[in-house]
Amino acid sequence: MSIATQLWQANQDLADACLQHPFVQGIGDGTLPKANFAYYVGQDAFFLEAFARAYSIAAAKVTNWAGFSTFHELAGGVLQELKLHQHYARQWEVDLQQVEPGSATRRYTDFLLATAWSQEVGITTAAMLPCMKLYAFLGQRLAEGGIPTHAYSNWIQTYSSDEFEPLAQQLATLADQYATSTPLVESTYRYAMQCELDFFEAAWTSW
Repeated sequence: MSIATQLWQANQDLADACLQHPFVQGIGDGTLPKANFAYYVGQDAFFLEAFARAYSIAAAKVTNWAGFSTFHELAGGVLQELKLHQHYARQWEVDLQQVEPGSATRRYTDFLLATAWSQEVGITTAAMLPCMKLYAFLGQRLAEGGIPTHAYSNWIQTYSSDEFEPLAQQLATLADQYATSTPLVESTYRYAMQCELDFFEAAWTSW
């Protein structure tokens, strides 16, 4: 079993908690208040900028060209995701230039960037894996039975798409190449997954 699969299975409880969170369920059935989603859009744009930087830091540290190229391709995928958020921002009247990160967002991004700067590439992949795998999981589960038609359909479409899943798999492959099963890898992964749950909680309660 790959290390990415091992880590995912060991943290399925947090993944399921994210799926069942009222914020995510509200996206799924279209009942999420617009103010909550608008807050999320601004916070997630801030997070994705840090995520792209972490990919670039990992690319600079990796010792072979194949890994360097893959990390940069993944950073490019995040930039495409940011374009989607710019569309959301216009739709929901969010000024991304004025967004200030909330405490849950800052805690996640500070952890992510500190890990990328201070740790080896394998640890960085462990910090980044939960976001990619979790969003593919959420998108696919919410799309079961067909993508609904409501204000958040594009979100479900994006993360359940055939284009997003390969990005998550690319990162999982990098983790299998550079990470080993150690207590630090395991705790790093779980902390990032907890940050994901806290991020949804903040979007539900902090706007």
